[in-house]
Amino acid sequence: MGRCRTPRIRNAYIALQAWKQAIISDPRNFTADWVGSDVCNYSNVFCDRPPENRKIRTVASIDLNHGDIAGFLPEELGLLADLAVFHLNSNRFCGTIPKKFKNLKRLYELDVSNNRFAGKFPHVVLSLPQLIYLDIRFNEFEGTVPPALFDKPLDAIFINHNRFAFELPDNFGNSPVSVIVVANNKFHGCLPASIGNMTNLNEIILMNNDLMSCLPPEIGRLKNLTVFDVSFNKLLGPLPEKIGEMVSLEQLNVD
Repeated sequence: MGRCRTPRIRNAYIALQAWKQAIISDPRNFTADWVGSDVCNYSNVFCDRPPENRKIRTVASIDLNHGDIAGFLPEELGLLADLAVFHLNSNRFCGTIPKKFKNLKRLYELDVSNNRFAGKFPHVVLSLPQLIYLDIRFNEFEGTVPPALFDKPLDAIFINHNRFAFELPDNFGNSPVSVIVVANNKFHGCLPASIGNMTNLNEIILMNNDLMSCLPPEIGRLKNLTVFDVSFNKLLGPLPEKIGEMVSLEQLNVD
C-alpha cells in the first residue's frame, strides 16, 4: 500500500479498495485508476481539508453518477467519516445501504437513485445528523416509511418509484422540505391536515398512489407552493375553496 499521510487517508484507502472489490462491472472505467494509496488522485473521488484541521486532506465527496456500474456497497464505506456528498445515481448497484453509514456524520447529500437497491427503507439515513438531501427514487425498496423521516430537517426528499406501502403519518407536515416526491408507490389513506404546516414547500408530487378521501382545506396555507400533483389517486369530493389561497401555485394536477 505504501506510506499513507494520515489515518483518514488510510481509512479511505481501505474503504475504496473494499468497494472496488465489490464492483463486478465498470463498463466506463470510472474506478479503473483506483490503485495505490493516494486516494485523492482517484477519478470521481474528491478531497478537501476538514474545517478542524486545514493542514490535512480527506475524502469529502464521491460522484459515480451515470457510471452503469454493477456491484454492492460494502460496510467499509463507513470508514469515510468525512464524506459530505455521495452521488451514485444511474448505476446497477444492488443490496442495501450499509448500516455503517451511520458513521458518516458529515454527509449532507445522499443520492442513490436509479439503481437496484432493495429491502426495507434504509433506516440508517435517520442517524445522519447533517443530511439535507435524500434521493432514493427508482429503486426496489418496499414496506413502510418511518414517520421519523418527516421529523428530520431535510430540504429535499425523493422516494418515488419504489414499492413503499403505508399511510402518510400525522407528522407528515413536520417536515421542513422545499420539495418532496413520493409518486408511484402505494401510499394510502388520507392526506393529513398537518400538510398545512409545510410553509417552506415549493413542490409536492404524490401522483399514482392510493390516497383517498378529500383534500384537506389546510393546503390553502401553502403560500410558497408552485407544484401540487395528486393525480392518479382515489380522491373524492370537490376541491376545497382554500385552494384559491395558494397564491404561488403554477401547476395543479388532481385528475
